[in-house]
Amino acid sequence: MAVEKSYYMTLEGKEKLEQELHYLKTERRQEVVERIKIARGFGDLSENSEYDAAKDEQAFVESRIVQVENMIRNAVIIENDNDNPNIVSLGKTITFQELPDGDEETYTIVGSAEADPFEGKISNDSPIAKSLLGHEIGEEITVPTPGGEMNVKIVNVK
Repeated sequence: MAVEKSYYMTLEGKEKLEQELHYLKTERRQEVVERIKIARGFGDLSENSEYDAAKDEQAFVESRIVQVENMIRNAVIIENDNDNPNIVSLGKTITFQELPDGDEETYTIVGSAEADPFEGKISNDSPIAKSLLGHEIGEEITVPTPGGEMNVKIVNVK
């Protein structure tokens, strides 16, 4: 029997997934069914691209529903570690300074289900997060990147 993967996420991230699941099941599913009905009215299904596209979309929606249900079922809620507020852990926002040039970057470390680099949320599985986890303010860390190693100094942990 396969071991289910745990999905680390904030409570906010889980609520967002629950909202998406509700939307997919109540609205999106109905929209696709309606598209299929309309496409059937266009005649011969063997040469009906509208019907094929609607069926493909239906498969995508159903697949996403299964995926989101699995993520919710296996969700592990990230709770901030208040024992030491200076240590980098899941759910915290970290500001670090690239060395030697001093450029600062800020990211929140979240589970892979919630990761969105454009919103400043990086996965705990990313090379940056893996390198920072467990370290504290003032430490200098070497982070492996595709372009080579990057040296950073942790400036702030919230």
